[in-house]
Amino acid sequence: MASVQDQLEIKFRLIDGSDIGPKTFPPATSVATLKESVLAQWPKEKENGPRTMKDVKLISAGKILENNKTLGECQSPLCSIPGGVTTMHVIVQPPLEKEKKAISQPKQNKCLCVIL
Repeated sequence: MASVQDQLEIKFRLIDGSDIGPKTFPPATSVATLKESVLAQWPKEKENGPRTMKDVKLISAGKILENNKTLGECQSPLCSIPGGVTTMHVIVQPPLEKEKKAISQPKQNKCLCVIL
């Protein structure tokens, strides 16, 4: 197990400016595991929360993090301050199925014909 010094302290900033965390993770933690943690800790009173891990995007140092990467692989030397807290931004991307249905259903044009 990694020592406490090897752990990374991360907080997740939501779109409304509120935070989840901070919480400590080892560098070998995958981005997918971070997303699961965000889902589990998502405030229940917030509307439009993510339903699945696919709905969540994590951004750190201006980059969208890939699920298969680890924290150690995503760390930026410029952003890593020993003993500091890293802030990751959380973006909720709603499922595309609703958008696809809306696009696939053509709008009905209503025509008003006036006969004089």
